[in-house]
Amino acid sequence: MTELTLRESEITRANLLNRTMYNLREAWREMADWREGLFSAAPSPNLPEKDAEALKAQMRDCLEARGGEVSARARAANLGRVYLSLNAQGRQRFLQVLATEFDIDRKAVDKAVAAMRQAGEDTRDRAKAERVLRQALQPPRLRLLAQLNALPEGFLFLVDLREELLNWSRDDLALAALERDLLSLLTSWFDVGFLELRRITWDSPAALLEKMIAYEAVHPIMGWSDLKNRLSSDRRCFAFFHPRMANEPLIIVQVALVNGIADNVQTLLDETAPVLDPHVADTAIFYSISNAHDGLSGISFGNFLIKRVVDELAGEFKNLKTFATLSPIPGFQRWLDRQFSEPDRDVEGEWLTAAERKTLASAAGTGKEPASLKTLLQDPDWPQKPELAKALKHPLMRLCARYLVKEKRGDGAAILDPVARFHLANGSRIERLNWLADTSTKGLAQSAGMMVNYLYKLNDIEANHEAYRGEGKVTISSAIRSLLKT
Repeated sequence: MTELTLRESEITRANLLNRTMYNLREAWREMADWREGLFSAAPSPNLPEKDAEALKAQMRDCLEARGGEVSARARAANLGRVYLSLNAQGRQRFLQVLATEFDIDRKAVDKAVAAMRQAGEDTRDRAKAERVLRQALQPPRLRLLAQLNALPEGFLFLVDLREELLNWSRDDLALAALERDLLSLLTSWFDVGFLELRRITWDSPAALLEKMIAYEAVHPIMGWSDLKNRLSSDRRCFAFFHPRMANEPLIIVQVALVNGIADNVQTLLDETAPVLDPHVADTAIFYSISNAHDGLSGISFGNFLIKRVVDELAGEFKNLKTFATLSPIPGFQRWLDRQFSEPDRDVEGEWLTAAERKTLASAAGTGKEPASLKTLLQDPDWPQKPELAKALKHPLMRLCARYLVKEKRGDGAAILDPVARFHLANGSRIERLNWLADTSTKGLAQSAGMMVNYLYKLNDIEANHEAYRGEGKVTISSAIRSLLKT
């Protein structure tokens, strides 16, 4: 494989998803044929009105549950093959039909509520009325989704379907309700107790290595040589698998075995760096944790992964004393941009000392004129200007510490940064901010090149977890506390 650009890596992931759809179509071909459904042939890719009407009839046919199990599976396979045969526009229309035509029957709900009120204190009548109400509150589309789930690879099909649905449901209330229904079903079917931890090595099947490249979301893997470096003897890579998706990694973690807490990703990913004997390493650095399937977002299993990997590494390497991350800060620049965009606000006057403003103006060559942080950060070459980078370091690290520790989501209950939320909820503490730790285009764009270490101190994990979950308390090191004080 030639070296991959970020765009090519995205194409690799898209091709992998297309191949999954193709494999599903082939897997269901033996179970169903267009002639067995209400379509005389495959529908038009964009699902025009004529085909949408036939689709409604086919969905109703599935719900009638005529015949035995074989017939039911054939009808469900027909329905799934219809979805897989459509383009993006057609699939969105398919889901809109499912969301609107097979929602709760509100008249039936009102009738059931009235019957429950009339039942009064009679225990038997009330129990019957409650049972009828529960049934009325279950939209028929849930039964259709359950039929699709029962097909071979049906769970994977619904996970990928929800990934598409998440994009389309933002501005569509009906699709948003369908997405919540599907999340509820996936959560009920997804038992984390069945998760299997597997190590990925250079000798793993090529199909799995290809998926590792496609699913890497933190630091894109730029080719086979990059991947081989990440799977060398002083590295470890693990993934969680579920029996319902036996060949699909759900979440992938990459670990570097080093001495001391790593402070930049360039060194960790340097293919020319000497390989360390892992048995003399004292620190395990989690430098990439990637969810492989957006369709499983909202189902929490990442915390199980970290604990299992820590146990695995501690059992294999007795010298390991420290478990920490080298993590991105994906929301910092967005938060900073929002502060800059507020009208009639002097950001530099609020956040920078007079001495810092003077130093920035001098480094930027603006003389006595104030230097705008926003303008300075828009210059992609600022990290290569030593005097300017030095002038930016302390104010930006102070602002980033504030962002990580104090900035909350709209409900005020959770930290704003998504990666921080994940690690704090799992019992870590914010240990250290690292300046120019990721000078890639992505790293500079999302966090001005900064990265953060979250420390998992084994004796404190439970207490930190409880403090964050129960009180919203963010556990921080003395270094972070010093940044906040200034």
